[in-house]
Amino acid sequence: MESRGIWFCSSAIDLLFVFVHLNHSSQRSCIACDISVLNSNTSTRNPKPSDPISKMKSVLGLVAALSLGASQVSGHYIFQQLGVGSTKFSVFEHIRKNTNYNSPVTSLTSNDLRCNAGGESGANTVTVDVKAGDAFSFKTDTAVYHQGPISLYMSKAPGAASDYDGSGDWFKIYDWGPTFSGGQATWAMRSDYSYNIPKCIKDGEYLLRIQSLAIHNPGGVPQFYVSCAQVNVTGGGNATPGPTVKIPGAFKATDPGYTANIYNNFKSYTVPGPAPFSC
Repeated sequence: MESRGIWFCSSAIDLLFVFVHLNHSSQRSCIACDISVLNSNTSTRNPKPSDPISKMKSVLGLVAALSLGASQVSGHYIFQQLGVGSTKFSVFEHIRKNTNYNSPVTSLTSNDLRCNAGGESGANTVTVDVKAGDAFSFKTDTAVYHQGPISLYMSKAPGAASDYDGSGDWFKIYDWGPTFSGGQATWAMRSDYSYNIPKCIKDGEYLLRIQSLAIHNPGGVPQFYVSCAQVNVTGGGNATPGPTVKIPGAFKATDPGYTANIYNNFKSYTVPGPAPFSC
């Protein structure tokens, strides 16, 4: 994150306007704040607002707060690298590249829930061959640090995965939920998540989707961090996976796993979505 500049001006009533221009990954935003400085002559321990040292301290405190807030906004994570077996591929080589940097999806009715913003097409993504039963992995740019479950889904494309928008049926293959011990919950927060392609699913091209559902802020809107890889499964079987769901539609605002308060009497948890399919 790069600071583009800070300007100060003072009016007759001592208004300070602070503009911090932020530039991150070709995205620029502007945060504007105004502070009204009140006149006070009560004590030498509280210098007059006209005192330049006092003003500078106030401004520096504001700038520090803005910088912290901006770093928190930009500090999210994205699943950007796929591995198959022992091979780690290039960033976004086989994963659809999103267009919202690493911001979460928060609407339960948005098509962005499928493969993230900008992930409706895979025209610029290479589909990779993977054998049924083989291991694969998703790696993030920075370790997951929001509490919540991690889930894996698959959806069979009607043709080429690169042309598929994910509007068909999805089935879940795995969940990383919390473990409970000694009255404490532990979440699988790391930078690498590995599992295996089900051995019994049919050959063909699929979207392979990973989802982090962040529920770290009870009372706020939960956040979905989502990425989709494009895979061509070979050597599979004839199973018809289920249960299946549509995305959006798989998650409800009333789901206990969506509304859970992880800080208050948190002793059990059900991951939203269907039960995982297994062969």
